[in-house]
Amino acid sequence: MIQIILNIIILAPPIMIAIILHEVAHGWVANRLGDPTARNAGRLTLNPIPHIDLFGTVLLPLTMYLMTHNNPSGPLIFGYAKPVPINPAYFRDPRKGLALSSVAGPGVNVIMALACAFIFHAGLPVLSWILPKSLMVIAQMMLAYGVVINVVLAVLNMIPIPPLDGSRVVLWLLPPRQAMAYNQLERYGMFILLALFATGALNWIVHPLVRPLIRLLLGDLMS
Repeated sequence: MIQIILNIIILAPPIMIAIILHEVAHGWVANRLGDPTARNAGRLTLNPIPHIDLFGTVLLPLTMYLMTHNNPSGPLIFGYAKPVPINPAYFRDPRKGLALSSVAGPGVNVIMALACAFIFHAGLPVLSWILPKSLMVIAQMMLAYGVVINVVLAVLNMIPIPPLDGSRVVLWLLPPRQAMAYNQLERYGMFILLALFATGALNWIVHPLVRPLIRLLLGDLMS
């Protein structure tokens, strides 16, 4: 139990950073495309307070870690910050603008996963000359979690189930009539995701994609 608590404490910073930057990226790209809604709402900030959602930022990732930390393939950790408000009416092409601003979130997670992996492999050997061994272990775990969390967020969010980010890309690519029908799934999307998680089907979908990517980025740590 003590080890689980310590892991949760170490896990908290990388997951907070990952999901907050995910949302800021949505709003930043939307703002660049002409939608000032997120900027006007004060959401283009790295201050965590405006972004925290009690369920999505705290309870959901904590619950998922506790339920899957003994998984042989590794824990499945997912969470979300308070969604950044976006008004597609500001976009010159609403469906394209919504797709691009949606993809920005997973895109930032990919960049952060690469950054964590780079520091893990190139930065820690340098820091080992400076930091005591106990801090090195904590830094190693935080960076490893940073890779895992960001890879999971990127892959999971690109699943084409509304309201996940991947569904916005599908909406953009579909003809208008089919896109309207597909968008009707959004009212059931969260229930679909919860059902997939509860039955373990989400693991079957995510882990075959996530595990090779994590092994590629972390190397022998995942052997």
